Amino acid sequence: MLRFKFLVSAVPLIFAAILARVEFFPGSRPCIALGSGTIGIVSAPWHADLHAGFTDDPKVATVRVAISNNAEAADFAVVDDVNAADGNACEATPATQFIAISAPEAGGAPIIYLSHEEGPADYRIFVHSNRFTDRQAAALIVGAHGQPPHLATADL
Repeated sequence: MLRFKFLVSAVPLIFAAILARVEFFPGSRPCIALGSGTIGIVSAPWHADLHAGFTDDPKVATVRVAISNNAEAADFAVVDDVNAADGNACEATPATQFIAISAPEAGGAPIIYLSHEEGPADYRIFVHSNRFTDRQAAALIVGAHGQPPHLATADL
């Protein structure tokens, strides 16, 4: 009987631990303002309007994104200071679109080849951030502009 009481008392603790992993009010996520709306990265794939996958094979990619070494040569630059974070820059509105970084097998999703090399690229990004990763910045630029048809289908 004592074992049963321990089991019954442990179930609420296990349930609370599972709920602690669920984000009811997510913290600041990487996002950009675009026109009258925003585009942001979301961790829950079922909440995403667009999925973007990544590959290491440029022949499989539908979008090529190069990481630039300077902001002037980039199509999209992210430079932030952790002490100057603006929490209201990307408030969720009905016009907000969410992007999830998924496996490349997601049907119809853009597949991004992220490269540090100079060469043909659909987009060039520069990221110097404590909140954004290169992959998140690439997913945001592809989500904001879509899949360009010219370079991703060209032969290497």
